[in-house]
This record gives sequence, C-alpha cells and structure tokens, in this order.
Amino acid sequence: MNTFFIYCRKSSEDEERQVLSIEAQITELRQYARSHQLIITREYTESKSAKAPGRPVFNEMMLAIEQGEANGILAWHPDRLSRNAVDGGRIIHLVDTGGITALKFPSFWFDATPQGKFMLSVAFGQAKYYTDNLRENILRGIRQKLRRGVLSGKAPLGYYNHPRSRTIEPDEKTFDKVRAVLEAFATGQYSLTEIQRMMTKAGLVGSRSGKPLPFSSIGNILSNPFYYGAFRYRGEIHEGSHQPMISKRTFDEIQTVLARRSRPRRREDEGFVFVGFAHCGECGFAITAEQHVKKSGLRFAYYRCTKRGKQHKCSQPFVRQENLSEQVKEQTALCVLPDEWKGKFLEKIESWKQEADGLSAPTTDALRAQLVNTKRKLDRLTDLFLEEQIDRTEFLQKKNALTGLKVEIEQKLKDLEQNGNRWFELTRTWILQANTAQMLASHESSAKRRNFLMEVGSNPKITNGRLAVSFKKPWNSLVETNLAVHRTASEFHKSEKWWTREDSNPPPPQCK
Repeated sequence: MNTFFIYCRKSSEDEERQVLSIEAQITELRQYARSHQLIITREYTESKSAKAPGRPVFNEMMLAIEQGEANGILAWHPDRLSRNAVDGGRIIHLVDTGGITALKFPSFWFDATPQGKFMLSVAFGQAKYYTDNLRENILRGIRQKLRRGVLSGKAPLGYYNHPRSRTIEPDEKTFDKVRAVLEAFATGQYSLTEIQRMMTKAGLVGSRSGKPLPFSSIGNILSNPFYYGAFRYRGEIHEGSHQPMISKRTFDEIQTVLARRSRPRRREDEGFVFVGFAHCGECGFAITAEQHVKKSGLRFAYYRCTKRGKQHKCSQPFVRQENLSEQVKEQTALCVLPDEWKGKFLEKIESWKQEADGLSAPTTDALRAQLVNTKRKLDRLTDLFLEEQIDRTEFLQKKNALTGLKVEIEQKLKDLEQNGNRWFELTRTWILQANTAQMLASHESSAKRRNFLMEVGSNPKITNGRLAVSFKKPWNSLVETNLAVHRTASEFHKSEKWWTREDSNPPPPQCK
C-alpha cells in the first residue's frame, strides 16, 4: 500500500505575491487524492525558489521518505519538486532504489518504468532549462539597463520607477525633502537622531509601517551614490542617466561626516558631549571623560587625557565640563560675521561676479581635457580587464574611483555652464553661514557648537585647561580679525560689541 506526502511550493518568498498559489495547489491535490483514493499522511508547503538545492522543507520531506515514513509524493507538477540537477537526481535515485514507488501529478504522467523515469528526467531538465533561460534573459535586460545608465531595481527614496518609460524619475512629493535632508547632514551639524526626526517631520517614513525610518535605512540613504548621479550594482559604480539630487562634492562631504560619526561614539547619553572632540596638547592622546560625585551628592563631569596614570606621566590637569563648554562657546563666537560686514561682503561679491562673467573659458577647457583623459583611462582599464591583465577586485576599485571622478568633472562643467564660477556661490554661502553663527553661539546646545567647530576647524587641543582650535580657510581670517582688538577669545566673547563690531576692517573672503 502506497502512502503519500503532499508537497506544494511557490517560487516567491514575498507573501504579497502568488498569494493563492499554495492554497490552490493544496485544494487541487486534496481533490485529486480523494478521487484516486490516495492515502495522505502529511502535507509540506514552502515559499522558496527551487533553482538551487537547500530548501529546508523539501529536505525534511526527503529525509522522512528515506526513513520510510512514506513511499510516494503528490505534487502539482515535477517543476514544483525540482528545478536543479541535485534535487532532481535525488528523487530519481530514490525511485531507482525503491525509496519512492509512486509519484503522482495531476498535470503530468509518471510510472516507475524506464520510460517513466526518462520522461521524469526530461521534465526536470526542462524545468532547469526554463530557470536558466529566464535568468539569462533577466541578466541580458539588466546589462542593457546598465548601458543606458538605468538602475535595475526599486528606486531609492526621492525617486520612483516610471511604469511606461522604465526609467527612474524624481518624485515631486519627496525629491526636495530628501535633498534638504542630505544637504543638512553634509554640514556636520546634525546627528543621525536629529536627521531621523527631520525626516519624520517631513513625512519621510516607512511606506508600510508609517514609522520613522531605522538608522540602518538612513545610513543606506546617506551613502547611496545614486543621489549624485551614479549607482552601485554588485559592487561596481555605474554612471546614471537620471537627474542627480546633489553634487558629488556634497556627497563626499556626507561621507566625511559619516566616517567621523562611525568612530567610537561619544557618551552623550551620560552627559559627556565633548568625548572624542579634542586631544591632549602635551602628548597628543585623546581626551576622555569621567564623572565625579562629591560628598554632597552633586555630580560633575571632568575631561582628562586618556593616558594620564601610573604608566604615562601626563601633567595636564582635569577640565570641568562647564569650563570646556564655555570655551567652546567662546571659540564659536569668534566665527561670527557682523551684520554690517555681511552687507559689505555681499556687495563686493556681486561686483566681482559681474567682472568675472565670460572669463571662465580657460577653466572650462581644462575640465574638458580632464574629462577626455578620464574617459581614456576608463577605456584602457576596461581593456586590461578584458585581456585578463588585472583581476576583478583591482578593476572594480579603480573603475569606481574613475567613474566618481568622471561624474564630478561633468557636474563641474555643468555648474560652470549654468552658474559661472562656482566660488562666488561658495563665498556667498560662507558669508551667510558666518553671519548666522551668532545664533549658534548664543542659543544652541553645546553639542551643536561642538559639531560646528569640528566642521570649520581641525585638531582641537586642550593645554593647561585651555582649548585651542586650528581654523580652516576662510574662517581663520575671520577669527584673526575678531581677535585683533582683544587678546583672548574669552575677552572677545565677553565684549558687548562682539556681534556688531565696527572698530576694524572685515577679513577678505578667501573661498576661491
């Protein structure tokens, strides 16, 4: 007497696709079993592709058959059982050895004879051929999309897949919102938590859950080259034909901020907002924090060199967090551009811009020559890879760098054609940022002031309890001018005129 297992399978693991597939199979197979008076001992169902071996439910059923719990299988079609040579060969082997004495299919005939086994192997071979041919057709379509500069897959946040043109287009509802988030993070003044709140407030949430996006998804968005006009496919960067959301420069700034934030996190939850911010001015080691509890029960945060102890004799003293926070505020105040200087600067920038109109031809020619040279390098690199003179790892590494450079040059050319010399806009942006630093120094949190100083300065050091920051251009000129009248940052910060000083000449802008 033959006993059977029912086996039902659908290819997709997505619960929303082929929803009725397994249910329909079970219904049909139960009716078939009743009409043919088959004894069913167990039913197996799974949502898993059969193009490769390793299906857990299928392996469980085959193990039960090998142990003698049943000697027959009832399935809708042989391709439900296997689409690969390993699983198909396993079934035929059990038929040969008597482990399986009956295979029943409503849509396929099988008998345990040489002819029946031959037809079964043909059915398994056809199923494998269908899978292989389908895969090749899909890969051919993907390769064609890559040649056209179109990402094969779901469009990232801010874009949508156009159903007719099969391209990826900007989403009018979210494009500007995502761009604002990316540009905000590039400033380095926002944490991932603040970016998450910003996105939630703008309605950039999970499409199904409606909940705030997890940090992992936000990290993927911030590191996705698609937003500057390229895209990554299987580790390789390709130039895209879609509309970029940000420039390559902004994308690189985002990566710099991400790299900085990927370091061991400062313990802000415990109130240590300046851990990882500065180094010891005597020995160069990082500054860490610890909490001291007084007899009265009051808690104070202190900062010290990480190597201060028995084995390392660093003479630098502890610094109270309140003291360090005040010094950070003083250093931020040094970066304030008064309102009167702002007006004079903007007028000067406008006059320079008018003089420079039409004089950008040499720069354009140089960029075009650099673009031609980069394309030549890409072609040469591809030839070397096709001739097997370099391996795939080296090819991808160099190709990705050259592709990013090519996109950056093209964007610079586009900026020159549309906006003239870009440095005017950069200088204008700096003037406005320096002017709004007044609000940052007066009202914002210590964490935001710390982030600001890490953006405009470098190598903060603490020596004898005093903070020193090396400011980048053009901030260094502004700081030197603000200090021209006052000997120290503390004196300047305490001055009643630090936000509207009119007693010295403004520093020349140097954003070019």
